[in-house]
Amino acid sequence: MSKKRNGNRRDPKVSARMKSLVGVASVLLAAGGFASEPAWQPEQHVEVIVGTAAGSGSDATARLIQKLMQDKHLVEKPSMVVNKPGGGGAIALAYINQNAGSGHHLLVTSPTLLTNRIVGKTSITYTDLTPLAQIGTEYVMFSVREDSPIKSGRELIARLRQDSSSVAFSLANSLGNHNHIAIAKLTDAAGGDVKKLKIVVFNASGAAVTALLGGHVDVVASPGSSVYQHALAGKVRILAVASEKRMTGALASVPTWAEQGARVVSANWRSVVGPKGMTQAQVRFWDGVFAKLVQQEEWRKEIESAHFENTYLNSAETRRLMEAQYAELTRVLRSVGLAK
Repeated sequence: MSKKRNGNRRDPKVSARMKSLVGVASVLLAAGGFASEPAWQPEQHVEVIVGTAAGSGSDATARLIQKLMQDKHLVEKPSMVVNKPGGGGAIALAYINQNAGSGHHLLVTSPTLLTNRIVGKTSITYTDLTPLAQIGTEYVMFSVREDSPIKSGRELIARLRQDSSSVAFSLANSLGNHNHIAIAKLTDAAGGDVKKLKIVVFNASGAAVTALLGGHVDVVASPGSSVYQHALAGKVRILAVASEKRMTGALASVPTWAEQGARVVSANWRSVVGPKGMTQAQVRFWDGVFAKLVQQEEWRKEIESAHFENTYLNSAETRRLMEAQYAELTRVLRSVGLAK
């Protein structure tokens, strides 16, 4: 009987080793099962949606995105640009969210996604969508005529501090946008009164610059692309750029507001969002696409020629940016009496 009991007795070291092997096998099987699952990728054509008409800045960005996705084989399925203008972007927002959960619908957008909700123009904002990428930033430039008595950014700050109503600004294309916010931030930083500002709104930046050249306003707040050629021709002097640091490229000589005594940052960034309800697998796919897209030489050249900065952020970083910007823009728009 003693021998029988000894024969059935298990060696504790062997038993522990067997359990360990079983555990490892289970992990390997699980990992193998996960790895064998194919990553998500588009199963049908992709729509790159724009909330403005053909020919706009956002439209040009969308068409470059679509071209690079196709030409560089970043997306294997066909893609197309779909313009949904109207309602200050509301029509495009409603359209993309009719396709909730789709990884095949992308919307090229700007800070108006946030400001339109803050001022009550739309009911949809970034929290109702899926942020995917920030792909470029166009900082606001402040310019005067070459013969203007305002010779520097510091002098403009002093004028605004002394009498905010003594300076007439022009901008495009609506109150509450990034250009208006830049002016409000500068006035606030100068210690002036934002409610006394004189601002003339035009439908396009070109018209706002024309008003400056004609002597109808003192300062224009605009993208660099609208004033660069005039500066080269000696007709315009660019006082400052509303960026954290000096820009690269042709406008690298323009000082920031921080260099002149005021911390003012305001920009028209380009972002891409998807509809609400996208899966993590879909988001990961687009993270990969846009990380590659912004590295393409064609993209870099286009960004530089448009005087944008190549400020790529992935989906998680873009959501954090929008969250921070929403809070800041709400504060600024309240100060000028536009926030609802």
